[in-house]
Amino acid sequence: MTYDNSTATQATSLPLGSGEWELDTLHSAVNFTIRNLGIAKVRGRFGEWTAGLYVGETADDVRVSAEIALASIDTGNADRDTHTRAADLLDVEKRPTMTFRSTRVFADGEAWAMEGDLTIGDVTRPTTLAVEFGGVVESPVDSRRHAGFEATGEIRRSDYGLDFGSGLLSDVVKIQLDMQFVEPQGQGG
Repeated sequence: MTYDNSTATQATSLPLGSGEWELDTLHSAVNFTIRNLGIAKVRGRFGEWTAGLYVGETADDVRVSAEIALASIDTGNADRDTHTRAADLLDVEKRPTMTFRSTRVFADGEAWAMEGDLTIGDVTRPTTLAVEFGGVVESPVDSRRHAGFEATGEIRRSDYGLDFGSGLLSDVVKIQLDMQFVEPQGQGG
């Protein structure tokens, strides 16, 4: 995914209160898609993960982080999940987590993007995610403001030394993150 950074707005003000936003885990998900044999998609998710969102005054001040427990993979097939955790694929004994740390969030026209470093095991690579801002609303459940985001992108397994199954599994893994965060107490729109 490529963005023309020459038109990127750096000091974009945000409709979000400053501070550490709390992850709403009940309304968030980490999903992925990979092609099998080049003809069909296998969809999956990770069940154990954490994410953080710090909002400052502008997009330049936004920081996002996430840590995913790779052993929590769930593709809807227990045998496939067990094999995926094994040494010839994810090797969760050696690579227990995948982490992401943003380095920059920016608007490019109407689109938003987030650059950061994705680490799997001992390999770190730069990654760019397209970000769709869903908006901010006050929840009738807790009377606090909630913000929704969808981040999408793709990584190449081979970039992280996860190239088992070439020909069986696509090198490209598509990522979809659906995140909802709750505004810090004492903030307000």
